[in-house]
Amino acid sequence: MKYKDFEDAFSAARLNKYKNACGGNTNKALTLYRHNVKLCQKFYGVLNIFEIILRNAINQHYTAHFNDADWIYHQLQSGGMLEHSPHQHDTLNDITAMVAKGKYTPDKVVASVSFGFWTYMFTKVPFRIGGQSILQIFTGRQTGLGQKAIFKELQQIKAFRNRIAHHEPICFDATGRKSMVYAQTNYALILKYIAFLGYDKDDLLFGLDVMPDAVMNKITQL
Repeated sequence: MKYKDFEDAFSAARLNKYKNACGGNTNKALTLYRHNVKLCQKFYGVLNIFEIILRNAINQHYTAHFNDADWIYHQLQSGGMLEHSPHQHDTLNDITAMVAKGKYTPDKVVASVSFGFWTYMFTKVPFRIGGQSILQIFTGRQTGLGQKAIFKELQQIKAFRNRIAHHEPICFDATGRKSMVYAQTNYALILKYIAFLGYDKDDLLFGLDVMPDAVMNKITQL
């Protein structure tokens, strides 16, 4: 395929970021694009595991806190912790659809809601209504790290996750030059919160080819 064919397939606007970073060299641009895809693939598994352990920790905490295995549904109701959540409407619709199909269980709701739903739990209103207790899930967190700081860092991880999910580049700095700083910074942040949740990263991520130095070296040397 010629470069023009790739532009037709991926769009010129998408490929221009890579071409500009490679000084207009179209062959290098396509190679960089493929390296970015590989890099995203490496991080996807880590993000998947982190999202699961975070949501399970939150679910276990509030199941005990409210003494209610179906706490998400009940907290979405009037007067509940999630009454004014931006996720309220969609989550209730999903629950209604599950009930109509005879497939509703609290566990299915936990598995179906978005990562944004879970990070929202660290915003001011649910934090207060939830008894300011959710930080207890981070048994290994740094002393003095409070709700606002934790929410900000989780939002940073969410933005990183969303870039990967939406097939956006993670191999550039703010000026559009090739850089691994963004990917490395977010990877370190994910590892920090894995430790906060009480897990050893080497055990939890055993067998995964994380922090792919080979791919990152190819990007920086391209």
